[in-house]
Amino acid sequence: MKLFTHENRDQSPETRQAYALYEILHTAVDFIAAICFLIGSVLFFWSDTLFAGTWLFVIGSIFFTMKPTIRLVREIRLYQMGKKQRLADQVEA
Repeated sequence: MKLFTHENRDQSPETRQAYALYEILHTAVDFIAAICFLIGSVLFFWSDTLFAGTWLFVIGSIFFTMKPTIRLVREIRLYQMGKKQRLADQVEA
């Protein structure tokens, strides 16, 4: 079994649920990062808010960095769930 394959998410109801939860988390992080960049961009129009805009860009960058981390953690988790299921299937056989 490999990482980043569709079969990992469709192994059982538990893997489908885990996949869905990670997708919701990934989408939420993506949305927060985009909002930080949008607001930060607007704040760059005025010199009084330039500092706040810069910080929102830094925060947005941190959230964008979290996205691939969430995907990797999700794939490792699904892989581990699949290994446990295979072991359980071997014990039952």
